[in-house]
Amino acid sequence: MSSRQDRQRNNAQQRSLIASLAARLMAEDGVTEPALAKRKAARRLGVPASAPMPDDREVDAELRTYQRLFQDREQRQRNLHLLRVAARMMAAVQRFNPYLSGPVLEGTAGRYSEIDIQLFTDSAKEVEIFLLNERIDYRHSLPRSDRAEAVLTVFDDDALVNLVVYPRDEERVSVRTRDGRVREHARLEVVNKLLASSASDR
Repeated sequence: MSSRQDRQRNNAQQRSLIASLAARLMAEDGVTEPALAKRKAARRLGVPASAPMPDDREVDAELRTYQRLFQDREQRQRNLHLLRVAARMMAAVQRFNPYLSGPVLEGTAGRYSEIDIQLFTDSAKEVEIFLLNERIDYRHSLPRSDRAEAVLTVFDDDALVNLVVYPRDEERVSVRTRDGRVREHARLEVVNKLLASSASDR
């Protein structure tokens, strides 16, 4: 076997180890961002930052495997609970064109996951005024995207809900993950169908 083939095999093994440890950090230690989980995993394994890293798809596949093997019942129950909270919040903020995104929609939410709901409106102030009028406590959180106007975080039924506010004209623009994938999002009617399907599977 050539040295090039050796390198390729070693790189593949290294990527697999990083993806596996990153998934465990997300499942057990509350690391929510795949990019951060990969960096932490690489450091723990003594891998330099310049080394080839697994992409988010690889980490997601490892996370699903880990949850299925070690957290199956707990994870499914937690994801279902968060899905219910998300549906309730989306119904409350329906006027702001809500979409669910992130781990709760993808079915990988665990004990530390938060709910991400995208809102599309003319001004983040409109959402704040609505929350104040409804006596819903919130705090400002740091946006993870330059496109977001604000992130208003609400605590609801043992869950953190991030209301990520975008300009109204961004509704038809695809949001992408750090590795270039289009981030899925879903309207309330789709979330309700997921809830009905999850309930029938129990």
